[in-house]
Amino acid sequence: MMDNFKTINRENNMTRTGGIMSDYRVKQQLPDARKHQMISFVKSGIRIIGYMFIPFNIGVAVTLLVVSEAVGILEELV
Repeated sequence: MMDNFKTINRENNMTRTGGIMSDYRVKQQLPDARKHQMISFVKSGIRIIGYMFIPFNIGVAVTLLVVSEAVGILEELV
């Protein structure tokens, strides 16, 4: 009877005392806050420069703003 209970509850990580999760699960790694901050500053700098180029050269401005969006995607991956 006890083996049956353990087998059933192994899938959902419940205990006999009411559903407390056990510690054997794989832990999620937290992102590196320092890298995220640095990439965010770089992205903001590129974006500011891109907006400054709008009155002078729209092609360069668009390119810089697209690059800043690509850096934003990279920022979310670290």
